Amino acid sequence: MTVTDGVWQAKCILDRSLNHLIHKNIIRSGIDINITQCSFVYNERRLGQGCVCIEKIEHGSKESNVLRKIKDLDSLPMLSKDGFGNIVALQSDSPLQVGRKHYLSLWNNEDPEGRLWVPDVPPSDVVLDVSKMTLLCDLESSLGCMFRPLPLIVRVIHKSRLRYYGKPGLKIYYPYQAYFEVSDQSGTMSLVLWNELCPEWYQRLNVGTVLYLQNYTLKQSYQNRSRPHIDNHRMKSFHSVEICLNPRNPTAVLTVVPAKSVPPQWGLPEVSYQFAIRSELESLASNSACDVIGLVTFVSRVERIKSKGNTGPEKYWTYRWVHAVDGTSNIPFILEIFATSQPEIFNGIYPMTYLVCTQMRKCQEQDSLPYLTSSCETQIFTTGYHKGQPYVSDPRVKSFIQWTKTLKDSVMLKKTAVGGHYCFPHAPLIFTQSVADGSAQVPLVAANDLKSEMEGLRYREHKRLAIQGQIMAVQYVTLPEETLSDQQMVQSVVAVSDPHSDQRTVEVTEMLINRETAPSSVQSSPSRLKRKQTKRVIKRRYITRARMQEKREAGHGLTEEELGEEESDSETEEVGPLGKKTDQTRASGQLGPSDIPQSEGTTGERAVADCDRTSWESSSWPKQRREVLEYLHPGGVYSESLSQRFRFDDKTLLLQQSNLHAARWTPEQTTDTLSPVTCKGYYKITILGNVELM
Repeated sequence: MTVTDGVWQAKCILDRSLNHLIHKNIIRSGIDINITQCSFVYNERRLGQGCVCIEKIEHGSKESNVLRKIKDLDSLPMLSKDGFGNIVALQSDSPLQVGRKHYLSLWNNEDPEGRLWVPDVPPSDVVLDVSKMTLLCDLESSLGCMFRPLPLIVRVIHKSRLRYYGKPGLKIYYPYQAYFEVSDQSGTMSLVLWNELCPEWYQRLNVGTVLYLQNYTLKQSYQNRSRPHIDNHRMKSFHSVEICLNPRNPTAVLTVVPAKSVPPQWGLPEVSYQFAIRSELESLASNSACDVIGLVTFVSRVERIKSKGNTGPEKYWTYRWVHAVDGTSNIPFILEIFATSQPEIFNGIYPMTYLVCTQMRKCQEQDSLPYLTSSCETQIFTTGYHKGQPYVSDPRVKSFIQWTKTLKDSVMLKKTAVGGHYCFPHAPLIFTQSVADGSAQVPLVAANDLKSEMEGLRYREHKRLAIQGQIMAVQYVTLPEETLSDQQMVQSVVAVSDPHSDQRTVEVTEMLINRETAPSSVQSSPSRLKRKQTKRVIKRRYITRARMQEKREAGHGLTEEELGEEESDSETEEVGPLGKKTDQTRASGQLGPSDIPQSEGTTGERAVADCDRTSWESSSWPKQRREVLEYLHPGGVYSESLSQRFRFDDKTLLLQQSNLHAARWTPEQTTDTLSPVTCKGYYKITILGNVELM
């Protein structure tokens, strides 16, 4: 951690007991802190060298008064034990502790981090000796031979994200690995970039790059890994052998050949794609791979999930949801995009840009729209990164560009949103998962375990849990027009315990976004000045568990009228050009004003009107409520959990709010916030759980 008082900079280490403050983003770049206790830790392997260890700390305001006064942070001298010390070493990306040569990305392990990662630069002209060459088809027979294989000339057709395999005790300075699929006129084969070569070459090897390889080794291919779908290349694939590029024993020699220096006589196949359009997505087989291009209309905030089955240190995946349209359907592509080792592009996705995603896999859940999720080989490109990519000449890409020329920016901007929490696919209407299934995707937890589950969540971590209990109350909370408080939260859960009855109460807060702000291009919203309003009164009757039980005890069944909904006239609703709500609207995660139910009071329940909306409470809840002892995080709504209307003037601030907090402070970083788009309210649900039933 690097700290400054405005005069000096100091590179320090943080005591392990304070790590939780980083995990929860309490201590972060850009805030003021008070260091109340520190020590100087000497390096026992290097005479006279050491570093400051921060042992106790107090964190202050959101905005730093110290940083605000600094004009050029890099010009501040770096403090060491002997004054200035080794300025070059202290200002480098080398960790202070011995045995470490690089830093990991703060929030995941897939993104390149630091200056040691060589950026992509145009290759220089080269002179190659191609008199003695070999082909990929000949390498299978060369496996196990004592002589060194001949040089290769290949083209990269697929590139995977970085894989970090470091763990405690591993004596490898740069434990990285990256897979590439390469091809020549005889077929395709996997190529693996190892360790120190990853920082030097990973960002310089892209899809379409032509390589001249020397001093490589061959080994039997690792079969238990994902592979890209390359059927569209119509080439033979060699899966028994893979090419290894090592930093030593022997040191591999890589040469990037400029595109203008690649003669047709080499017979290298061109990179091909398999673009799918939205109108044909339903017809694709599940788990099939495809490439997509679309105009972005919605981008969620970046969130994190803990990697399952990781045997080493805790590992988190970062991902976000994106909606994109291509003009072939009223329903957008729903894209789940995990970090692809392209942090600049991943963090720079915003509405109104052209997004290309390769090697996406189709997923389909019951009663839900299909969506596409990224794979290990997915690469993403947005506006500003398309130049020179092999797909620019694809017919479907050209057709998409022609369609975008018919659009009006002012119209499309009204259909955009950025940031906020997005959960997809939705929970099933009926929970059929086995209670004893510990490996389930949505684990069932007891109410008394819910508190520890929530306290264990880290910054922007998303976790799906299932709890068992009875709904005791439903309350509709109306939000004011002004900005929501940062102390409120979405999808919060409140647990209440009673040591005598072994019961717990859970309150779940559900966020509600009206139709005007729904993150989808399916909806169309009029401008604020020309907003049309229609009067619609919806009177709905719901059959509750208490009423069903009452009916059964009386020997009566439920009538069709009680299972239906009646419309009369009570609620004012804003309706856009596409105001009609369909099943696809629900499946794509949209909620509108008409999703807010109305109900009449019935026996055994109490109905309370709140702004023409209904709150409900079980007749037994007031009595049981007196027995509960503890409420866990009373529900509310975090402002960052709501989407914002996208505006080009606020692009930088909107991206800062929707991305993860930056590891390094920059002058552009601000604590300013924007008011979320209109959210009229949300439901707070109180659930009473019985521990004995869990």
